[in-house]
Amino acid sequence: MTNSTQVSYFTLSAYFDSGLLKYVFFLIVVLLYIVIVCANLLLIVVICMNRSLHEPMYLFLCSLFVNELYGSTGLFPFLLLQILSDVHTVSASCCFLQIFCVYSYACVEFFSLAVMSYDRYVAICHPLQYNSRMKRNKITVLIAAEWSYAAVLCLLPTTLSAPLRLCGNTINKVYCDNYAIVKLACSDTTVNNIYGLVVTFLTVSCPVTLIFYTYVRILQVCFSGSKQTRQKAVSTCTPHLASLLNFSFGACFEIMQSRFNMTNVPNTLRIFLSLYWLICQPLFNPLLYGLNMSNIRNICKNLIFA
Repeated sequence: MTNSTQVSYFTLSAYFDSGLLKYVFFLIVVLLYIVIVCANLLLIVVICMNRSLHEPMYLFLCSLFVNELYGSTGLFPFLLLQILSDVHTVSASCCFLQIFCVYSYACVEFFSLAVMSYDRYVAICHPLQYNSRMKRNKITVLIAAEWSYAAVLCLLPTTLSAPLRLCGNTINKVYCDNYAIVKLACSDTTVNNIYGLVVTFLTVSCPVTLIFYTYVRILQVCFSGSKQTRQKAVSTCTPHLASLLNFSFGACFEIMQSRFNMTNVPNTLRIFLSLYWLICQPLFNPLLYGLNMSNIRNICKNLIFA
């Protein structure tokens, strides 16, 4: 396309002809999706069905696992169709829907990790005030706020990009990306670029600032507290920190890949790293929390081997 127009479909050029290997890729992705759905669903059911787990920490975890299912469903069925297809195109409406799903998943993930760090901060730094500070209605408000805020924050980029007049319809990725569409525009995209930077800043900086503050306070308590306090902090904060670092690594690379020229990186590696934050986090979190938290681990064992 050489003229400015509103396109009806996009072509995803990052896919390559893999011959019969596409069936192997298809099988791998199917297995990953099944594991992710089963693991996250299992933990959601365990938390919802056991009243002993109806505590703030586990309710925040339940929201996190729901988000993993949401993000995976926004990606995996699409990937499976594209892997088997010979023509890697997607309608504009489906493309913008996927953009909203992927972006809102990322926002909720960061906000969930920030809320969970606040919960750990109150539990470790103010244990006597924990029950009064983390009441059921406050938990409900925090979970509702992280989801609604993410939805509003991620709806605007798609509504700003949809009316753009484009000079092309080729996206060099395996899934739809808003900034890749903005770069195809022939018209002025100043508003899109500014809002994109604002969204990225709010999505990353605000949660990370809160997480940094809470962990500084937790470390202060650990260094001045008893051995039991330090053990409690380590056992409850280690899974959270591991999850945060894992997701931050994938998200940072995705932001760098979208904003900077990465043509010197091999195509296969770019595809893997662009999918890392969308595949490994939903797979990593249930295994991490399920294996590290004895309450969840014991109930899962009883449920599976009963």
